[in-house]
Amino acid sequence: MATAAEYGLGPNTYPRGWFIVAESREIDNGPIGVTFFGRDFALYRGESGNPVMLDAYCKHMGTHLAKNTSAMLIVADVGGKHVEGDSIRCPYHGWRYNSEGQVDDIPYHDGPCPKSASIRSYPVVDNMGCIMMWFDEEGAAPDYAPPYLEQWDEGGWVHWDLDHLPELDLHPQEVLDNMCDNRHLGPTHGAPCEYFENEMRDHVLIQRQGGAMTLYGGAMLYTTTWYTGPGVLLSKQVWGDATQFEMIANTPIGDGRIKAWHGCLVKSATGTITAEDKEMAKAIQAGALEAFSKDFEIWQHKKPALKPMAMKTEGPFLKGRKWYSQFYADRADVKSTQDAVNGLYHVPGVQTPAERNHAIDEGLPI
Repeated sequence: MATAAEYGLGPNTYPRGWFIVAESREIDNGPIGVTFFGRDFALYRGESGNPVMLDAYCKHMGTHLAKNTSAMLIVADVGGKHVEGDSIRCPYHGWRYNSEGQVDDIPYHDGPCPKSASIRSYPVVDNMGCIMMWFDEEGAAPDYAPPYLEQWDEGGWVHWDLDHLPELDLHPQEVLDNMCDNRHLGPTHGAPCEYFENEMRDHVLIQRQGGAMTLYGGAMLYTTTWYTGPGVLLSKQVWGDATQFEMIANTPIGDGRIKAWHGCLVKSATGTITAEDKEMAKAIQAGALEAFSKDFEIWQHKKPALKPMAMKTEGPFLKGRKWYSQFYADRADVKSTQDAVNGLYHVPGVQTPAERNHAIDEGLPI
């Protein structure tokens, strides 16, 4: 395990961006406690249907707001409700925090509630079956919209049920390295790329590639894969007449430890989702997870690549690391980092997407 400081990423310990912190359905039955970015949070769905994410501990006496299933919460006329509107009651003394993290009711106190009891509230959205939060150590508002696929809300696409993967002692830098690495696709996945390209565009990192899948009879697979910020990868994958989208997400738990999720959005053959389509989607996601697990196994057993021996014929490793560093930089330095890396990158000796008529980007949010 290595830390952000050891990679020389910047002054911040954790990256700035949108990250998955739960599957949407995890908060349908009441508040839950989650731990990311070296801190604890209370996550719940308000009565409005909107998710709310707060620092976990009540300022009064340090009680975790979400990790209690036995407290009676009999307060005035509330009738034992943990969540009231979009607010949450502390299970110890009944202090109520609103969705902005401010105490707006103390059951046995008639005066103004102390502002010093406020806790931090975080931007959070319910998006594509996921709860995504915006995290920024400096506490600023989001710089860009969370990653989103229009196909999620179109008819005829089978939604993913996320694969929740084991926690991993790995810095997310090593996960992002795959985006600029064309040479692992053959040895690791049995699908050596025949063409390859990276594009860096401000907070978006794109990979375009195609190659024959040896495990599937040599069928050609064409992919456009992109990170919107540091935490969520989406990939359009086309082979034959089939199209699917894959999502891989990583969120830091601590400095050098991550949690990952995986899912596939699969198009129905007829446009109307049937039981057969759902089974097909499960099988496709399982197959994609098997391919991803090959990376996962390597990550489980490797030592940190603090100074990789990057070859020019592997891909723009160092440019990719520079791109990633913007999410750890002071805000004042982000644009200069983006300006230094924005552009197209090709690999010596490897064909480009233009040479192979890679034409699957239309309609993508990149």
